Amino acid sequence: MHSIYFDHSGTTPVHPAVAEEMYRYITGDSFGNPSSIHKYGLRIREDLKEAREKVASALGADVDEIVFTSGGTESDNMAIHGAAQVNKNRGNHIITSAVEHHAVLNTVKALGKAGFDITILPVDQYGMVSIDDVAAAITDKTILITIMHANNEVGTIMPIAQIGQLAQECKIIFHVDAVQSVGKIPVNVDDLKVDLLSLSGHKINGPKGVGALYIRKGTNWRQTLLHGGAQERLRRAGTENIPGIMGLAKAIELAMEERETEGARLIGLRDKLIHGLLSIGDVKLTGHPTKRLPNHASFLFKYIEGESMLLSLDMKGIAASTGSACTTGSLEPSHVLTAMGVPPEEAHGSLRITLGKDNTEEDIDYFLDVIKPIIEKLRDMSPLKD
Repeated sequence: MHSIYFDHSGTTPVHPAVAEEMYRYITGDSFGNPSSIHKYGLRIREDLKEAREKVASALGADVDEIVFTSGGTESDNMAIHGAAQVNKNRGNHIITSAVEHHAVLNTVKALGKAGFDITILPVDQYGMVSIDDVAAAITDKTILITIMHANNEVGTIMPIAQIGQLAQECKIIFHVDAVQSVGKIPVNVDDLKVDLLSLSGHKINGPKGVGALYIRKGTNWRQTLLHGGAQERLRRAGTENIPGIMGLAKAIELAMEERETEGARLIGLRDKLIHGLLSIGDVKLTGHPTKRLPNHASFLFKYIEGESMLLSLDMKGIAASTGSACTTGSLEPSHVLTAMGVPPEEAHGSLRITLGKDNTEEDIDYFLDVIKPIIEKLRDMSPLKD
């Protein structure tokens, strides 16, 4: 029985070296609290500093600009609330896009209900935000722009450096959700001209429940979510998740070492997968054809429900995902595909394949052999097809 995992944008398996690193801080005498001044605390404080240096190095940031969090959702919330609340004396306008992760989109919408003026930018057929639309949306009240680096559903890479340049010229704080891009494509905070950047451990073969927020020195930002102790230089209260942080640091270190070679390998697998699926007929690639994550391929299958495909693939030992929210109990199609202009009946026929370090060419061959009869069977049964 095959067992193939094609859902790495959802989460990734923990790398063995990461698990080993975390184990050191769960067992033995490496259990200290970094806020303590005895030898156990001081030892952990030094290790915490080294972990922070690894994350900072991956982003081209200074070590003091990294704050450890519980993951991408907290990092997004911290970034957006912290920038919005402390700058509301200057203005109340926030710009985002229609294809953001819900951790960003719902946070911005919550601020809209609290009195902030929100602009949600449209995207083109590839899920790409237009620089011209960003520029046109800016007013003298704009205090924050928050745009994701790469889309989790369709893999499109946004023109972040150009948006960052625009934000910099207009003296607007710029936040980027880089949860999907860190470790896969170059992410340098100076090159991208970002002020705030979110990342998460479990998207790069690290543990769940840990992430980081980059805060550029001099950014007018203040912690507004958690109130408590002085951890993380007063920027994130609560005792640090040391095993998780050490796992995140190891994961990001490994990802950076392998990024170019692994990226090239995954592009080869991805393109073979795309070519094979598009040859079937009535299958459409979603997202930008070239400006996309190296491991990401997403499709629309005409006359088929995505959930039916997932169940059929699962019975063949293949784990994938659908861009449609129907698998979570909602009948609404994906907000990303809807924003891209995909009709609801087509949006429900979406399939996302996201590759990882354990996937091989044999996996792609097996998938292509398996998917063709599944598609034929489901289309023969479909009431959508004449």
